[in-house]
Amino acid sequence: MAENSIWTPLHAQLHQTLRSRQLLPRHERLLVAVSGGQDSLCLTKLLIDLQPKWGWQLGIAHCDHRWRPDSEANAKHVEQLAHNWELPFYCDVAKQPLPSEAAARQWRYQALSVIAQANDYQYIVTGHTASDRAETLIYNLIRGSGADGLQALTWRRLLDSRLVLVRPLLEVTRTQTAQFCRDWQMLVWEDVTNQDLKYARNRIRQELLPYLQTHFNPQVESALAQTAELLQAEVEYLELAAHTLKQQAMPPVASSSSNQLGLNRRILQKAPLALQRRVMRQILQQALAIGAPSFDQVEKLTSLIAAPNRSRTDPFPGGAIAEVDGDWIWIKKSLEFISKT
Repeated sequence: MAENSIWTPLHAQLHQTLRSRQLLPRHERLLVAVSGGQDSLCLTKLLIDLQPKWGWQLGIAHCDHRWRPDSEANAKHVEQLAHNWELPFYCDVAKQPLPSEAAARQWRYQALSVIAQANDYQYIVTGHTASDRAETLIYNLIRGSGADGLQALTWRRLLDSRLVLVRPLLEVTRTQTAQFCRDWQMLVWEDVTNQDLKYARNRIRQELLPYLQTHFNPQVESALAQTAELLQAEVEYLELAAHTLKQQAMPPVASSSSNQLGLNRRILQKAPLALQRRVMRQILQQALAIGAPSFDQVEKLTSLIAAPNRSRTDPFPGGAIAEVDGDWIWIKKSLEFISKT
């Protein structure tokens, strides 16, 4: 980036973050998800300005959820921005309005992945900020999440074996992105649904966080984002330790079968409760092919570590049952579940 006039503190901060965290390698193809809001516009402008130093090939992707009457105009606005920036533009439109935030998020990542794979992009880059990280931490805390949920938006996430989702603005607040857009006179498309208080995340953003900033800590967003950052490293360590413990506790391959999984509870009894729970969580994901077992499901299985012989659980989703046989806990899949998998 030759012109010193556009080297702002935010440019320097992102450049340093990319170098220190090794988030986006040089000379890669990056697909930038752009909604038209302040965060994604700030991200795109920063990446365009940093592009001469990093040698990236950038593309713009927009996902139209069909939530709002102005969604088509929103997409046209982002397309015009991509044209002004002389960048490739891709757009996907939901076939029908999506019923919830969770459904919209799932569809959006799927749509971005399809666009990236079809056009040979190795990285999808989003404008999630420290403010988003703070909101997600609070949202998951209220729902009773453990440390895995509280780590709240990681810097990098594998979407498949070849596609990486990257969030490079997790140390930047929404206040900073708004100021950046004002400084550069960027036309921000205001999403009116962000003001709708029927959505829990909007109530956290519009009501709870301002209250915490006023009455407890003016820098609460950065403080909560820092907590999420600390938890991320601890979760990674615990997951690795639990995986190692699970491998030690599982029977030899010759003793295993396709319809059951076993764990040696004498080995598990020596481990701290935190690792016991994580092993049970991992084994449930493996045995039942479910994304995130509930707290009750994990506790039900963990209780078998110290339970009397022949103890058993009631059925898990799909009909699987876990029972104690001497030193072993066996998770036995139902015949119906096996036939479906």
